[in-house]
Amino acid sequence: MKSASAASSAPVAPHAPSAPAAPSAVRRIGRAAALTAVFSCVLATGAATGALPGEGDKAPARQDTAVAPHPGKASGTAHGRVSDEAAEAASEAMSDGKSPEQSAEAAEEAVSRSGDRWGAVYSQGEYHEFEQALDGEYTGVGLWARRTADGQVQVTKVRSGSPAALAGIRDGDRIAAVNGRAVTGRPVTEVLTLLRGERAGTSVHVGLQRGTRAWSETLRRANLPTDSVSVSRVGGGATLVKVTAFTKGSGEKVRTAVRAAPARGGVVLDLRGNSGGLIDEAVTAASAFLDGGLVATYDVRGSQRALHARGGGDTTRPLVVLVDSGTMSAAELLTGALQDRGRAVVVGTRTFGKGSVQMPSRLPDGSVAELTVGHYRTPSGRGVDSRGITPDLEADKDALRRAETVLTGLGTPS
Repeated sequence: MKSASAASSAPVAPHAPSAPAAPSAVRRIGRAAALTAVFSCVLATGAATGALPGEGDKAPARQDTAVAPHPGKASGTAHGRVSDEAAEAASEAMSDGKSPEQSAEAAEEAVSRSGDRWGAVYSQGEYHEFEQALDGEYTGVGLWARRTADGQVQVTKVRSGSPAALAGIRDGDRIAAVNGRAVTGRPVTEVLTLLRGERAGTSVHVGLQRGTRAWSETLRRANLPTDSVSVSRVGGGATLVKVTAFTKGSGEKVRTAVRAAPARGGVVLDLRGNSGGLIDEAVTAASAFLDGGLVATYDVRGSQRALHARGGGDTTRPLVVLVDSGTMSAAELLTGALQDRGRAVVVGTRTFGKGSVQMPSRLPDGSVAELTVGHYRTPSGRGVDSRGITPDLEADKDALRRAETVLTGLGTPS
């Protein structure tokens, strides 16, 4: 039996198929990824959290999340119609005495009938978790875990300084129970959800085993960073910058990593499995490699707008971008910009193909509906939605090795 692993900080998102799935399946994947991954995430584009800058802005800045209240029956657009239908469904469920979860489900059914493959409805708690993910943090105890072949839940990693680490929990320890409930045989994601809870400062009682020793710890949950950007060195003196999601501050971390890289070394920007995040963070990341200029264009309800990189980026350092079928949304926007402008060689497999923009609105029951309002295009005018981005060099399991080879061929910066 193959073991499965996950993390209380960053549960692994469902693997995105290389070709678009049926609308209902895609919606479930998107909703799950947005709520359980470090964002991964974070499937929505910057528009989903009010983060899209105005037309012509040269240096987009992350705006605080702002969910507009439902505007009522004022819009004749498809977005307005679906929003009205979702609001009506939620209101009717409330009038019938249904629970908040049931009213959100009713709104979700209305969105599903609309054919909006990326539309989704979140309860208040779910959307709060989504927003927290985009801010680059999560509530939990700071451990990763996997399910072993015999169904036990085993700790695979503990974050330094986290509640789990301070309690002395170590790699290899087994989690036997959470708040008195035996967890052997349960899905890892379910166990981690129990550990995370809803709020920092709350307590969770964990039964543990290490060899023949059995004991319990009461851990106080805390807000912990997701660490969506990591930096390491690979062959040939190159710098590997891995971005798992475009959460708050991730774009500037990419810029810092590039500035700190050895002067004569290339960069591998690894966007494999990056399911998106905040668009302006992706634009900031693009600014690490571009000296201003167009990153993407997008339309919102028929209004055309443009995203531009900041000036002063490193335009001479050899650059390879790694992608795969899990590269989505804002990560595809960044890849398309660097590819179109001749700044990077893209290596890997075709990306997922999510080039749509969602906007949120608050429904009468307090839940939030995110509905598609537009699409973005790369600098050359390519649409990404349902098409994805084709790499310059196809590679799968040996993608990193191929990237190192490409960097060697590109030479060193002058």
